[in-house]
This record gives sequence, C-alpha cells and structure tokens, in this order.
Amino acid sequence: MTVVFFGSSAFSVPALRSTRPSVVTVVTRKTKPKGRGRLLEDNEVKREALALGLPVVEIDSFKDEAAQGIAGLKADLFVVASFGLIIPRRFLDLPAIGCLNVHPSLLPRYRGPAPMQWAIWNGEKVTGITIIAMNEKMDSGDILYQEETPIGPDEDAHALSGRLSRRAAEIVPRVAGEAERAAVLRGLPQDEEKATYTPMITKEMGKIEWSADAARIVRQVRALVDWPTACTFLEGRMVKVFKARPGTRDLPTGRAPGSVLALSEEGIEVAAGTGSVILEEVQAENKKRMAASDFARGYRQISEKQFR
Repeated sequence: MTVVFFGSSAFSVPALRSTRPSVVTVVTRKTKPKGRGRLLEDNEVKREALALGLPVVEIDSFKDEAAQGIAGLKADLFVVASFGLIIPRRFLDLPAIGCLNVHPSLLPRYRGPAPMQWAIWNGEKVTGITIIAMNEKMDSGDILYQEETPIGPDEDAHALSGRLSRRAAEIVPRVAGEAERAAVLRGLPQDEEKATYTPMITKEMGKIEWSADAARIVRQVRALVDWPTACTFLEGRMVKVFKARPGTRDLPTGRAPGSVLALSEEGIEVAAGTGSVILEEVQAENKKRMAASDFARGYRQISEKQFR
C-alpha cells in the first residue's frame, strides 16, 4: 500500500513516523517567514520527513503548481493529521482506497481547527481521538475509529496534544491496515444534531480578563500555553502566563480584580472576578520565562500593584 501523508505541525510527527513504511511522499504547508529577521524555518513535519529520507511537497494552496503533482503519485491512501488546509474534492477522490483523517476530539463534538484548546478552556473532563473517512465537509466524515480519554485536572494543551498525538500514532497504522484489507473505508455516519464547532484561536484571545471566574482564567492559561499564551499587563508592560492554578481564598472586600493579594514561594496570588488565581510561571517583556515567585522578588512593590 502506498500512502501520501499530509501534516504541518508537531501533532503530525508521531503518526508520520508510525506510517513511514508505507509513505511515499509528505505534503505540508509552505513555511512562512518568522521573527524580526523574517527567516524561513522548516516546520516539524518537513524536518522529520527529510530525516526519514522522504520527499516533501510544500504548498500554500491546492492551486499551487507543486500540488498538481500529487495526482501522479497514484496513492492507495491519504493519511491526514493536523494539515491545516481544506483538501478539495478532486484531491480526495485521487487515492484508490480513500482519505483518513486524525482528529483530536470526540466527533461530532469540537469540529474545527482548535479542538484540544477549546475542550480545556470549556472545562471538559474528557476528550478523545477520532479517525474519519474524509469528505469535502470539515471533520464530518464517517467515523472509522474513536476512543475516549480523560483530560487531567492540570493538563495543558501542550501536554494533551503530545499525549493524543502519540496515541494516534499507535492507532493509525491499524486503521490503515484494516482499510487496505477491505480496499475501502467503511465507517459510521456522524450525528449531525450533536455537532459543535470550534473557532480559530486568535492572538487577541490571550488577554486575561481578571473580572472572569478564577477557574475559567486558569483554563485559559492551560488552553493557550503554546500560542498565543495567556497574557496580562502590569504597569503597561505585557506579562505572559504559562502556568497558574486557582487560589484557595475568596475575593477580599474592596480588592479589585487583578489586584495582587499575596506573594509566596508558590507564586503571585491575584484577585479574579470570583475567587483568586495563583500565577506560577510567567515571562515579562524581553525577559526569560521564570517562576512567578522569582519575578515577584525582582519587581519593586509588586504587592501594591494591579494586573490589567
């Protein structure tokens, strides 16, 4: 069986490794310039594909000239994991068996581009992995395989993504093997009445609103840890928050949301709309990431300040 693998992020890499024996080409999104120097840096999938000795096709769109050569690969199966582009119908029809997609949620819930982040932010206790037979609609194909897994109470999106990607790498070769033996992708239709959709995460979503409930702020920090990273402002300067947990006290009378309540080795306790949040790991502008307690020791009169 010949496989063309589509992926563009770190989540894709374990599945690429596990399907390597059948993969003939890797398709990934074209690298965009990053940083002040606008330097081009290969994404994780391209780096892994080159390390495995696989040819790589980079595209911005399926209208690109490079994409037109995919038809000539005569693939039996497309395997798609965190690719980042909608694959048009004419390309979905190319492989002899079909196209399977790895989605890190319990479809039909949390369709869309950011299922793990929104599951954490919304306070879900469980999520999962679903393998579907792709069609032209987003994440709506027949379910080939699905399993549930709990979300840890302190698990952030980075940890959850790593765990689900490793589990997906174990599942995909088995599902692909079953498809090869059947020479077709057979699954169960999704219940459209239960479908929910996740919006794209934007940079603006990172700003902490201290008037919110403490538990929701902590979930925001966990959900956005990789990008854009939850942030707040102290005397007009941005402070990124990488790790936080709910405090144990109620909001003191007369203390506005965002006010610093206490300092300890555990971190900086900040008033929220309901309850309080202990900041545990932060990064100030132009500084390195550090324990919040260390940040507080280096900030004059921080106990009298207010995060905004």
